[in-house]
Amino acid sequence: MTHASTVDGIVVALVVGVRLVVPLFIGRFPLPAILASLVVDGLDKSILQAFTGLDLTNYQSYDKALDIYYLSITYLAVLRNWRDRYAVNVVAALWYYRLVGVLLFELTGLRWLLLVFPNTFEYVVIALEVVRTRWDQRRLSHRAVLGLTAFVWIVIKLPQEWWIHVAQLDFTDEFLTRVLGVDPDEGWAAGFANRPWVLAALVGLVVALALGLRWLWPRLPAADWAFTLDADEVARRSGAPVRPAGVRAAVTRWAVVEKVVLVGLVTTILVLSYPRIDARWWAAWVVVAGVVLVHAAVQVWRVRTSRTGPTSLPGLVALNTAISLVAMSVLAALVADGRTGDVALVDALLMAFVVGLMTALYDRWAPESWTARRGEPAPLTAGADSSR
Repeated sequence: MTHASTVDGIVVALVVGVRLVVPLFIGRFPLPAILASLVVDGLDKSILQAFTGLDLTNYQSYDKALDIYYLSITYLAVLRNWRDRYAVNVVAALWYYRLVGVLLFELTGLRWLLLVFPNTFEYVVIALEVVRTRWDQRRLSHRAVLGLTAFVWIVIKLPQEWWIHVAQLDFTDEFLTRVLGVDPDEGWAAGFANRPWVLAALVGLVVALALGLRWLWPRLPAADWAFTLDADEVARRSGAPVRPAGVRAAVTRWAVVEKVVLVGLVTTILVLSYPRIDARWWAAWVVVAGVVLVHAAVQVWRVRTSRTGPTSLPGLVALNTAISLVAMSVLAALVADGRTGDVALVDALLMAFVVGLMTALYDRWAPESWTARRGEPAPLTAGADSSR
């Protein structure tokens, strides 16, 4: 192995590792972890271009998979932390609307679908998490939540989705070429040296924003608590019950159905976008649905028999991944059509890990009314939470 390939491998491992690990903090520290994931998502390709000699032709497929990964964790964190059921319902609708749009895009290749199904979910969650740092989110009226959603959808996301997915323009390249007047390969230093007034204007904009925030700050409503980024601290200060320790199982009918839909959509999108897997989309969904039902059956058995098992999240994810891998192998053999028999072990492990992680997080973070704890009756036939 050459020195260049070793360096390339280290850089890729660091970039992908950061993109996999940072989202795991979204449950406890949602706002900083989401923003960090967003920043890394925006910089990762530039870092790989600058520090490796790799061919990044297919990187968009991997990037999309990592985006779905961290956004899925963001949705599960909303279930974990938010107590305003109306706001949960709104962002859940936005999340599933986007997933359906991405699935349709993967099936048809029509880029305008991403404009029709924009990723409004992410920015609405960020905005409401900003509110939760100092105020009780439940103070927001239904009209305010819908107004915020409409603003993000129309003013922010539609132009952004058009720029990225329809016009297919790169912000960095366009800014360097059109604003700074240099070739993108020359870099930022050369660009600001060519047009230093742009740097001065950007500094002035930052100063103006800072002065605007300073003017606005004392005019905001009185805070409900001191600034915090800890979701558990928000729960304590708002008087909401803090989640009890221990392993829980989301096994109500609603929970099982949502896990099938959620994990099925996410995994099917990954299968369709992943360049090394060739499978029928409906077969992938059938396999994943079967795997989720296997997980639910195992959870019901554990709860009813008070069986012990992993209590740490890494242990639970590892066990769920192993169960997923076995179940996927069996179910895939039943629906294979000759195109699914050559899936590499590392790719099968990746898909099994996604299913294992999402089922583990859902079981831990779903609302209490959807779950049972060991030693309690497993409400597999119980109805869904009426507030959802």
